[in-house]
Amino acid sequence: MDGFETGTNVIVIAATNRPDVLDPALLRPGRFDRRVVMDLPDIDEREAILNIHIKNKPQEKDIRIRTIAERTPGFSGADLANLVNEAAIVAVRRGKHSISMIDLIDSIEKVILGPERRSRVINKKEKEIVAYHEAGHALVAASLKNADPVHKVSIISRGQAGGYTLAVPSEDVRLHSRAYFVDELATFLGGYASEKNAFGEVTTGASNDLERATHMARAMVTRYGMSELGPRTFGKKEELIFLGKEISEEKDYSEHTAQAIDSQVSKLVSEAFETANGIITEKKEVMEKLVKVLLEKETIEKDEFNEIVGKAEKKEEGSAIEL
Repeated sequence: MDGFETGTNVIVIAATNRPDVLDPALLRPGRFDRRVVMDLPDIDEREAILNIHIKNKPQEKDIRIRTIAERTPGFSGADLANLVNEAAIVAVRRGKHSISMIDLIDSIEKVILGPERRSRVINKKEKEIVAYHEAGHALVAASLKNADPVHKVSIISRGQAGGYTLAVPSEDVRLHSRAYFVDELATFLGGYASEKNAFGEVTTGASNDLERATHMARAMVTRYGMSELGPRTFGKKEELIFLGKEISEEKDYSEHTAQAIDSQVSKLVSEAFETANGIITEKKEVMEKLVKVLLEKETIEKDEFNEIVGKAEKKEEGSAIEL
């Protein structure tokens, strides 16, 4: 980097996915002192990217690119390109000469969760358990003001998921309130509560939900200051930024505080379970209707779901919950 004069018309551009390990000497004024963060695209950017990738592909008139952009929060440009390519493959497999809206929607789920596994044979009892589990997630989400709205419920196996409940945003949200996290915790535990309510016991299908709920509750306590322990953080994490993985955590609190943290996490999760269980108990008739339709059709789309639960459409904020 030495030897450049102020009048030298040379621009040096570099990129990295590990900004945390750059030598400070590289970042001094006059060197790499202009930094541009390439974040994941927002909804308008996703719409523009999708239009680019689908431009030269045959498509039917029913395609609404904006709707697909709404259903793909967190997708990168590469994910969106993959989505369009998968939609083209799906269309060909269905014997069509152009991509339709349903091809794109099915491809979203394939990119997120993997391909459908209709060949996977499950017995009647297990299918019923999956139906109650997913109906539990969906019903709790639909009953809470701040939870993500449901767009699809399915008991068709995809990838490692036995079934799934899909919720998506109409706009990107970067700041979440405590009320949002509390309702999301209850939604995570909706499947667990539904299984326990219907069968008197739970299965291993709820393990991922419990893991996600515990992680969210711990983050509320240790990172976001959303507990009775007050406005502070606990622990210093070292992470592989480009992989999003924690590699170690430095404890900057006492064992007594550690017990208080565990107590707060358990309290949040327990309260979420009580909320979910209360909704499922109160709306047992709606639950049974959802389960019946799922066992008959295997999939419930947004409009039919809202009709069953008697819910008017509301603002959308998204996530996907797997069994």
